Amino acid sequence: MQIYLDHSATTPPRPEAIAAMTEALTRTWGNPSSLHEWGARSATVLEQARSRVAALINGDPAGLIFTSGGTEANNLAILGLAHRCSKSQHLIISSVEHAAIARPAAWLESQGWAVTRLPVNRQGRVNPAQVARSLRPDTALISVIYGQSEVGTLQPIEAIGAIARAAGVLFHTDAVQAAGRVAINLQTLPVDLLSLSSHKLYGPQGAGALYVRPGVTLDPHLLGGPQEDNRRGGTQALPAIAGFGVAAELAREELPQESERLTALRDRLFDQLVDLPEVIPTGDRLHRLCHHVSLCLRSHPDFPSPSGRDLVRHCDRAGIAVSAGSACNSGKIGPSPILQAMGHSDAEALTGLRLTLGRSTTAADIDWTALTLRQILARSRHPHPQPSLP
Repeated sequence: MQIYLDHSATTPPRPEAIAAMTEALTRTWGNPSSLHEWGARSATVLEQARSRVAALINGDPAGLIFTSGGTEANNLAILGLAHRCSKSQHLIISSVEHAAIARPAAWLESQGWAVTRLPVNRQGRVNPAQVARSLRPDTALISVIYGQSEVGTLQPIEAIGAIARAAGVLFHTDAVQAAGRVAINLQTLPVDLLSLSSHKLYGPQGAGALYVRPGVTLDPHLLGGPQEDNRRGGTQALPAIAGFGVAAELAREELPQESERLTALRDRLFDQLVDLPEVIPTGDRLHRLCHHVSLCLRSHPDFPSPSGRDLVRHCDRAGIAVSAGSACNSGKIGPSPILQAMGHSDAEALTGLRLTLGRSTTAADIDWTALTLRQILARSRHPHPQPSLP
């Protein structure tokens, strides 16, 4: 039995997206910037995909810049704005950002920028009042993740955006995990910049986007040709973008029903694990991504808890794919900085586990996974005695 519960790391490209990619590779393979018929056909595919992705967030297609993925979109938002500033300014981020925000922020700090990292509560949620208190006259940007990839917590984006807008400060959110799982309406949501990734919503890897509200200007992070309205040089990866567009359109159409279905399965899995004595659910149960389950383990004086990496290995042997926190950090050995920021001990932060559901997930998958985890944890509580040395 094979069960894939790592949809926050990547999702399998859906057949409709693969068909769009195949069409672009075999029929509309021209350069979208070329003036002849081959280029015009490709340009049509490009702009159709732009409209489809923009519709997912109810944004103006003219504001959408295609990138290679969410990491590039985040870097363009942070560094593209910073490069427009004539001197070092002030940046506000949360203490639970993805590395694609945290590392550009740290680089800016090394270049003389001031960076405020907002604390979070035990559930990983930012207090909007703390955002307001952190504002300074030289604050150039606030960037707070929409849905935290490791623990699933949804941030109060609307409240933070309202504070930013009232102060005249630009607001960016990394919506890579939220788009396609949360209804996003940029006609009403006070957000100036928003990052997206294709492979998180059943499109191909290698495509993403940054939405830039009309009137906001950024310096390009990649210098080259005039593509993407002079905001991102380089010939667009048309097959990946075409697949992204189709996946975004289908995600928008299916979002209400799929979100409700995944929420029920998510809660079913939580409910089958929370009675275990060592399990600590992580993240906010109320303000949470619909597909996301996460936990860590209490320390025990008589036996060490298995690490998140150990749990991943045990599940993998049982045919279940899960992860120890964010896929970008799960290969590292050390406590999760996200769990540490939420107040968990170093020992607990070594045991984080993330299970993220998707279109293929069934109730039977949930029940089997819960049973498997209960057996793994029971074995860890009662390990086989080691043979004594002669």
